[in-house]
Amino acid sequence: MMACGCVHASPPVRGQAPRWQPAAGLKQVPIWPATPPDAQPMPGPESMVVRSEQVGGRPWRAVTNVDTPTMTVYPPKGRNTGAAVVVFPGGGFEVLAIDLEGSEICDWLTARGITCVLLKYRVPSATYDWHCRCRPHNFALSVPSLQDAQRTLRLVRFHARDWHVDPHRIGVIGFSAGGYLAAEASTNYRKTLYPETDAADRESARPDFALAIYPGHLTRGDGKLNPNVPVTADTPPTFILQASDDDVDGVQQALTYYAALQAAKVPTELHIYAKGGHAFGLRRTGEPITAWTDLADTWLHTMGMLPR
Repeated sequence: MMACGCVHASPPVRGQAPRWQPAAGLKQVPIWPATPPDAQPMPGPESMVVRSEQVGGRPWRAVTNVDTPTMTVYPPKGRNTGAAVVVFPGGGFEVLAIDLEGSEICDWLTARGITCVLLKYRVPSATYDWHCRCRPHNFALSVPSLQDAQRTLRLVRFHARDWHVDPHRIGVIGFSAGGYLAAEASTNYRKTLYPETDAADRESARPDFALAIYPGHLTRGDGKLNPNVPVTADTPPTFILQASDDDVDGVQQALTYYAALQAAKVPTELHIYAKGGHAFGLRRTGEPITAWTDLADTWLHTMGMLPR
């Protein structure tokens, strides 16, 4: 099937906010010192709307027209484990599910002593457009978002000492289209996508571990891996989760990526649930899959990213 990797949009249930802002005491900071590389005009100003779909009994917030990508650093609560995770919300490269697959993920991570960095990457991101079924570009490299991801990983390493982060325990987690971005970041970290802008860009863009949650864009469903995610033995350890009844991206996404990682002997953990659908974030529902964070906690400890 053609993998959308998106959270479907619908009319907002409340008014439109000019821009998303993190909780009090937190600050989003532009990741580029000047105009981002390969900047493209947006259809309009950045905005945030509340979508009417209920996930776990609540609506979710969508940010779009992001032309100035930012990162928001959420410090760990309680004991600092030294680990850090960059979060890639999903949204089909059209919008960002900024709370469902963003700030709420940071709340989970920081409660476990992990520094969380929420990336508000550029969307809409050419050449993806889930409004049409044509989409010959469905498996293209999402260059603007990947540039933003690489830059953010380098910034976290550059500031590791100041932020009390272990530069060898910096990972990524992504959802839906963000899951594809996590796979792209895990396999394209040696690819030069933009010219060096400052000293931070001399740092490595390789994640030390990755979590791909209901990822998209990894296969057409024929068991063949998207060539834009060139898995090798150096691809970081990966945790993959998806539901068999995911009718947006399809379970073959997870199965194909897992098979490629296994063939390259990359330490990988795969969880497939019978039910769960798509775009549930970590909001608890009656479906067992929504307790997936317990599995991820165990995996992070098993891989040595968190202390035993």
